[in-house]
Amino acid sequence: MDEVAKAVEECARAAKLAAPSLAAASADAVDAALTGMAERLLAHRDEILEANQADVERAKAEGMSAGLLDRLTITPERLTGMAEQLRLLAGAPHQERSVDVSTLDGGLKLVERRRPVGVIGANYEARPNVTVDVASQLVKSRNGGVLRTGSAALGSAQRLREVVIAPALTEAGIDADCVQLVPRVEREAASALVRLPNLVPLVILRGSGDSTRALATEAAVHGVRTLAHADGGGVLYIDRGADVTKARDLVFASLDRLGVCNRLNLLLIHEGIHDDVWPGIADALAERGVTPSLAPHEHAIGYEWALDSDREATVTVAKVGDLADAVEIANEKTSGLAAGIATEDTSAADAFFDGYTGTGVFWNAPTRLLDGFKLLAVPETGINLDKVPGPRGPVTYTDLYVRQYAVLPA
Repeated sequence: MDEVAKAVEECARAAKLAAPSLAAASADAVDAALTGMAERLLAHRDEILEANQADVERAKAEGMSAGLLDRLTITPERLTGMAEQLRLLAGAPHQERSVDVSTLDGGLKLVERRRPVGVIGANYEARPNVTVDVASQLVKSRNGGVLRTGSAALGSAQRLREVVIAPALTEAGIDADCVQLVPRVEREAASALVRLPNLVPLVILRGSGDSTRALATEAAVHGVRTLAHADGGGVLYIDRGADVTKARDLVFASLDRLGVCNRLNLLLIHEGIHDDVWPGIADALAERGVTPSLAPHEHAIGYEWALDSDREATVTVAKVGDLADAVEIANEKTSGLAAGIATEDTSAADAFFDGYTGTGVFWNAPTRLLDGFKLLAVPETGINLDKVPGPRGPVTYTDLYVRQYAVLPA
C-alpha cells in the first residue's frame, strides 16, 4: 500500500473506532460540542486567520485566480458567520431516532428507526469553511467523518480541527477521533477515500464537475455510495410579463459572488421584452464587472463559468421565443441545479414551475438562495442533484441517516 492510501485508511479506521462514542452521545452532548466549536472559533480567531492567511499567500504565489482566492479566504466577518451558523445548528431540533409507523396483526407494531451511517467521507475543494460545515453536520447527525480538502486549504483545515473541532468534542465527552482530517496534499488521497466500503460506505463529493464525476464513478466500482455535487450554474428566464426594474435587480443580486455554484450562469430573455430590459441588465452586469457572452456562442449554452478561473466573470445571454423554449433549455442544456423566472404573470410562473425539473425553482427570487443555510437555517454538506429517491437539493444533517425497520410488541 502506498503512503497516501495508507494515511487515508488510518484515518478511516480511527474514525470507525471512535464513531460509536458519537452515535451514543446524548442530544445535550452533541449540542454542547457544536456550541463549543462556535466559542472556540471566536476565542482562537487570530491563529485561525493567521493559518488561513498563510494558505492564501501561498496560493497567490502559485497563481490562483481571484475567484478561487475568494473561496479560500476566511475574513473576520466570515469567521463570525461560521460561529453563528454553529450556534444555530446547536439549537436545531435533533432527528427523531424512532418513529411509530403502524400497528401489525398479532399485537405487534412497526417502528422506523433512524440510525447513523457510521462513518461518512467528504472530499471538497479549497474552502476552509466547508471543513466546519461538514464536520458540524456529521456531529449533529452522529456520524463519524473522514474529511479530505484540497491542498490549498489544508493548513487552515488542520488548524480548525486542532483548535476548534477536536477540543470541543473532547470537552463534550465525545471521542475526538470520530472526525478525522486526511493530512496529505496529494490528489490520490481522494481516490483512496472512495475505495474503502467497509470503513467509509458513503462519501460526499464536492468540487469541479469532471473530477467529481470521475470520483463518483470510481466509488461505484468499489461499492461506495456518494452524494455528489459536481455541476452547478443558476438559470434566470426573464418572461414577457417581467417587471423591468425587478429583472435588473434579480440579475444584480444573483452575481454578488462569482465562484459559487448557485450564481447566475445563464440568462434567457423573452424576445418580446429583450429591447426593453436589456439596458438595465447591461448596467447590472457592468456594475458587477461581469461580461455577457452573446450569440452566436462558441461554447455550450449551459457552460459553467464559475469553474473557469480565467473567465468566471461571464454570464451567457440568449434570446428565447417563449417560456417553453426557456424550460427546455434549462432542463436539457444545464446541470439542473436551479432556475428562476422573472414575471408578474402568475400563470407563466405556474407553467415554469410545472415544467422545470431541476433541484430548485424560483419566482422573482435569485438562485443564490439555493443554499442550506439560506433556505433551511443550517449549514449544508453540499447540494445533491440526483434524480433518484433520497436527499436532493441542499443536504443537511437531517438526511445523513439510514432507515431500519423494527417490529416489536405493541
